[in-house]
Amino acid sequence: MLDKFVVSMASLRLFSGSVEILAAIWMLRLNQVDKALAVNSALAFVGPLVLILTTTIGLFGMADKLSWGKIGWIMCGAAFLLYGILKK
Repeated sequence: MLDKFVVSMASLRLFSGSVEILAAIWMLRLNQVDKALAVNSALAFVGPLVLILTTTIGLFGMADKLSWGKIGWIMCGAAFLLYGILKK
């Protein structure tokens, strides 16, 4: 039997990958640099959102095995990743 947290995390990653593939196909169909760039920019929100959601699900799945201090360090690490990715 598969763990429900692992299934949820994997499902989000499959969804994210599917969105990426569909966006690439859409860019090819549009065949214009400015429109393809707009599609690519919209994808910039999908990646960090999926990162936050999968990390959150994983933390809920491990909450009984981790101390609050370790959960805090993990959340700080995820916040630093997002800050580094999204900082202009």
